[in-house]
Amino acid sequence: MKYVSTRGKAPVLAFDEVLLAGLARDGGLYVPETWPQFSAAEIRAMRGLPYAELAARVMAPFTAGCLTEAEMKAMATEAYAHFTHPAVAPLKQIGHNQWVLELFHGPTIAFKDYALQLVGRLFDHVLKQRGERVMVVGATSGDTGSAAIEACRDRAAVDIVILHPLGRVSDVQRRQMTSVLSDNVRNLAVEGTFDDCQDLVKALFNDLAYRDAMKLSAVNSINWARVMAQIAYYFAAAVALGAPDVTVNFAVPTGNFGNVFAGYAARRMGLPIERLVVGSNRNDILTRFFDSGVMKAEGVVPTLSPSMDIQVSSNFERLVFEYVARDGGQVERLMTEFRHSGTMTMPDGAWAAMRTLFESHRFDDQGTLDLMKKLSRLTGEILDPHSAIGVGAGLKAELRRDAPLIALATAHPAKFPDAVMAAMGHRPALPAHMADLPHRPERLDTIAADAGRIKDYVSAFARARGRA
Repeated sequence: MKYVSTRGKAPVLAFDEVLLAGLARDGGLYVPETWPQFSAAEIRAMRGLPYAELAARVMAPFTAGCLTEAEMKAMATEAYAHFTHPAVAPLKQIGHNQWVLELFHGPTIAFKDYALQLVGRLFDHVLKQRGERVMVVGATSGDTGSAAIEACRDRAAVDIVILHPLGRVSDVQRRQMTSVLSDNVRNLAVEGTFDDCQDLVKALFNDLAYRDAMKLSAVNSINWARVMAQIAYYFAAAVALGAPDVTVNFAVPTGNFGNVFAGYAARRMGLPIERLVVGSNRNDILTRFFDSGVMKAEGVVPTLSPSMDIQVSSNFERLVFEYVARDGGQVERLMTEFRHSGTMTMPDGAWAAMRTLFESHRFDDQGTLDLMKKLSRLTGEILDPHSAIGVGAGLKAELRRDAPLIALATAHPAKFPDAVMAAMGHRPALPAHMADLPHRPERLDTIAADAGRIKDYVSAFARARGRA
């Protein structure tokens, strides 16, 4: 399997090179040169498989030429061995033909664990073969950071710096990152928004001389390996409910678009998905886009669902690439237009084609709290604000009643205790392995949203680690 950039100017790479590169050297994102296909019989054969074995089977075509399916199975088995539910990604019924896919049974109780616990092991495997070390630099709106740190902590070949927006993640999310005191881990609280953090990371990667000198690598969902690992749970959920002989719908609370793009990828690979429903909060750039065909950035407003407080969804570029017939030049023009003007208008045909698969619905904070209360009253389930938005978006969508709706529950409610308190009048308890989190010592540095300052910080960290 080879990979191409969405902007068409970067070298074509193999999987191991894409894993370490993260962002393409032309500023684009890597995608498979061709989408692998599973027949109906091959999807049926996934029924009853343990999650790790199913995941390895789904991912094997993407690593072909670099890793065997047996190697992927061994890494996946190790990655998911300590998840707290034996099904790894269990389904829970909440209504007639309505289901929640619980993606919070990993070590940091958020869906990012399903990819990053595997990606950490992929880094180890590839770097050991090459005899290399990397400096991982990433931005987080809340959950990626803790999952990435948990996956990379204490690994000999990886140092990691994570940027998060100062005061714009929950206390639990922050402490999950800043209480990891491993020598190879650093946290930066950036005076700005998540979009600022994301822009700073891209600025470091787009400085090719600096990128090469520091051997930068990425764990954000700009890294294809993240998306690849997330495709697996779409297959697992759909197969459990009867696919390929049953068509399904998914509803996904969406910020950076990587999670829902994994659903798009699963559909391209043969999974019978009829609709992908995007859930947005008050920062509703994606809902406005799917309603109008025009993407227009506005100011980011802090909400009860901070992981979705985003105006520039990096992975959306991958979707644009697919819907403009993989024309890298057109993607570059559209993304440059958006970067310079804050507005991007999709060609009518491309937007109309998107609308046949995607729809989107928004909920402000009060609407989110109302959803959380209603779902608890009707089903007994306590959902975090992001997951509630996903369920709510799915319930608002116009879907066939005979096609199951699967809403992705992306975080444990204990990650957002203030929101649960506001909705339910009580705070959810942290899982046992995190019960002492509020009392763990923290380590972080606060920094201005300035690329030069970030480069100096990363360079100093590299020197301290004996890397420069």
